[in-house]
Amino acid sequence: MNQDSQKSIAYLALGSNLGERLEALRGARSALDQEPELAVLGSSALYETEPIGGPCRQGPYLNAVLKVATALDSLALLQVCLAVENRFGRRRQERWGARTLDIDLLFYQDQVRDDPVLTLPHPRLHQRAFVLAPLCDLDPLLEHPGLGRTVENLLNNLEDDQGVCRLRDTW
Repeated sequence: MNQDSQKSIAYLALGSNLGERLEALRGARSALDQEPELAVLGSSALYETEPIGGPCRQGPYLNAVLKVATALDSLALLQVCLAVENRFGRRRQERWGARTLDIDLLFYQDQVRDDPVLTLPHPRLHQRAFVLAPLCDLDPLLEHPGLGRTVENLLNNLEDDQGVCRLRDTW
């Protein structure tokens, strides 16, 4: 990444429940880190979770969160994430269906936006332990700009852990 450019901090959720799940997450992390205007600053632990919503009989997900620094604006970062998903065989055939790779833009600085292309922060992250637990690994005091609460507080106030299981610290 160009050292002279303005850098923003963003958090990306990674998930996979089809094929070689761990290889997809590792490959996505590497592909993102190789982008010229993006650098991976940190990776959460690796988690396994049962799917929430969507079609029945899906396999469990592997989930993690990345902290990145980028000179890209939020829309350009979203396009990079979609391109990486496509490289790993992502097909959008049904809502909340199984996937080889899913990359969600959770936070981009303290930006709040709601339009047909991108909603920030991610609209359901405050309800999902599989996002909040790995976010807490990276930055438990990160504040949700729309709710004014830390991700640690949001995680601690969920009614249950939603079957989130920490598998390993490094991946």
